[in-house]
Amino acid sequence: MLKNDSLFAAAVHHFLKNRLAVAGSLLVSVVFVVALFAPLIAPYDPSAIDIPGILTGPSTAHPLGTDELGRDVLSRMIWGSRISLLVGFVAVGLATLIGIALGAIAGYYGGMVDTMIMRVVDIMLSIPTIFLILAVITILEPSIWNIMIVIGLTTWMEPTRLVRAEFITMKEREFVIAAQALGARDNRIIFRHILPNGLSPVFVSATMGIGAAILIESGLSFLGLGVQPPTPSWGSLLTSGKDNIEIAWWLSVFPGLAILVTVLGYNLLGEGLRDALDPRLRG
Repeated sequence: MLKNDSLFAAAVHHFLKNRLAVAGSLLVSVVFVVALFAPLIAPYDPSAIDIPGILTGPSTAHPLGTDELGRDVLSRMIWGSRISLLVGFVAVGLATLIGIALGAIAGYYGGMVDTMIMRVVDIMLSIPTIFLILAVITILEPSIWNIMIVIGLTTWMEPTRLVRAEFITMKEREFVIAAQALGARDNRIIFRHILPNGLSPVFVSATMGIGAAILIESGLSFLGLGVQPPTPSWGSLLTSGKDNIEIAWWLSVFPGLAILVTVLGYNLLGEGLRDALDPRLRG
């Protein structure tokens, strides 16, 4: 226990020394708090139409301006952060669960099972993810739940490879061999002994995956295949900006900055976690 505590303390200390990682965690925290308290923070109803206020620039009443229906952009961005984070966490959670299950089976049992699973991974990786998602989304009815499921079902390959690599390494360790010698069942060895010690790369991958999922959802919404109106999302706000780029620059700039800052925050956080959790990368 003391050894685990010291390892955890060393990881935290190394993480806090990384200024970019701390900055990323602060950005992520701000977006999370904004999404969590959206009903309290948003100054207006995100769906409230104000005809006289159509395409009004940033002002005291509307700090980020209004859209083509007179809706407050700031309020829609605040509520849109909920959609982005929901898609990110659910989609990445689904992909991670699938990846852990398949990677554990492939890495622990090896042989034909490993070969079959990794061939499926290779086939999936040979298809550009965005094209695969677009193909499935065009068949299904566009909705937030379909988007989350499709993103999760098309991005599980990286967690699978990471978990498989960890299991291949871990199953040769002394504590695993000892557990096998004592007659421990495979499920106990997998979930009790190997998996808890091999999740660090998965956490890092999942953290970065959230940013990627947010980017995918924004792109789908921008193309009209994602979250459907009147539900606010950052991608749909960008669509409004595209249609009115010559007279309403704020509709493109502010949602674009929100996506940029959020994705950057998760990437910085993921890089910081990777450096902190891998002793080989510590200075």
